Amino acid sequence: MIKVLLADDNSFITGGMEIILNMEADIEVVAAVKNGQEAVDYCARHQIDVALFDIRMPVMDGVLATKLVTEQTNTKVIMLTTFDDDVYIFEAIQNGAKGYLLKNNDPKEIVQAIRSVFKGQSIIQDEIWNKIRETGFSSKPQHVDLNQFSLTPREKDILVAVASGYSNRKIAEHLHISEGTVANNISALLSKLELEHRTQLAILYFTGKKGGAL
Repeated sequence: MIKVLLADDNSFITGGMEIILNMEADIEVVAAVKNGQEAVDYCARHQIDVALFDIRMPVMDGVLATKLVTEQTNTKVIMLTTFDDDVYIFEAIQNGAKGYLLKNNDPKEIVQAIRSVFKGQSIIQDEIWNKIRETGFSSKPQHVDLNQFSLTPREKDILVAVASGYSNRKIAEHLHISEGTVANNISALLSKLELEHRTQLAILYFTGKKGGAL
């Protein structure tokens, strides 16, 4: 059973989400809180597998709450928010968020995201990823110097491909290697650079910053 915490000051959102999620046989919403501080406190006292955080909340916002929860617990955080919050996308991911989704998603997509993040994957939907590339990287005319990371030529090629948004399959086709080799190289990159998932690799590639809990 995947134990889920909801954090949003809009009770209409949490109420509806709780009904939807509790209809799934493998998901249980154990609590709904109204601000980031309550979320941090709850995760510290209880075993929560996945937490869905809004960004704009009173007392403590979802970005700082993500950082504290990620540092202090094993809870995996998904940001569930709106495009109005895109200024926070980088910081949320750098603080350890494993997913970043829009509230207007089909509920089935949110359910699947919870399951995927619970299994250790990261989820950034296409609209969010495109916005990161268009706005977050627009002030970066060039990527950072890859030589500072002591990467092998193959690791550099794969890092560039990941930052370009390619899937493992497309990377394999482009480099004429197996998907397993791609996955192994990405794991090696994450370990060497002390990162957790491929979105953080892309951010590092374009900004040179790890940040937060990475």
